[in-house]
Amino acid sequence: MNANVNVLLVHGAWADGSCWSKVIPLLQATGLSVIAAQIPLTSLEDDIAVTRRLLSMQTGPTVLVGHSYGGAVITGAATGVPQVKALVYVTAFGLDEGESLDSLSKQGPPSSGSSAIAPDAHGFLWVNRDGFHEAFAADATATEASVMAAVQRPLSIASFTGKEGSPAWKTIPSWYLVCTDDHMIQPPAQQFLAQRMGATVRSVASSHAPFMSRPKDVADIITAAAASLTK
Repeated sequence: MNANVNVLLVHGAWADGSCWSKVIPLLQATGLSVIAAQIPLTSLEDDIAVTRRLLSMQTGPTVLVGHSYGGAVITGAATGVPQVKALVYVTAFGLDEGESLDSLSKQGPPSSGSSAIAPDAHGFLWVNRDGFHEAFAADATATEASVMAAVQRPLSIASFTGKEGSPAWKTIPSWYLVCTDDHMIQPPAQQFLAQRMGATVRSVASSHAPFMSRPKDVADIITAAAASLTK
């Protein structure tokens, strides 16, 4: 693998950059330069701005990776950034212009995991800790899931309703990892998003947290995207 290729990982809702802790060593072992963002989850605009600042620090070709809500972030952050050469969506939202997570969620029946999500009194959405394991990370260990539930970072309602601008996947090659046992984003919705963006698709029997239960599969699709930049 070309050591001059960068990977920037963007977490989603109810997580932080440490969710990639099993994936990062696998990527680094191939010679990739890897960093993980810590986005505030306060609004789509804020999260895009943080990601774009990190992208401005990358001097070589970069693979931008987003999980779940992080897909909406990378879709906006990569637009007009020439060093981003590939996008990787890990069971993630690849929104089109004018769409939001809110509007997309209304296009079909709710996922089973959505029943575990509830707002607080301050404009943020949380996953119920008692339901976190089943809803978010059903194939993680009980200990892993309980830690993830305890440290979860809430998603602002402003992030949930924020509308996407010009989507980067219309001009940048994309890859999509479909998680067939996901209780948060239904697999047919993932397939729709992947097909709409013309992504190279791989599938894995995983929950919404493949970075925890299937880190090698996550690393493999990222390294495949990175390898395409050196051909």
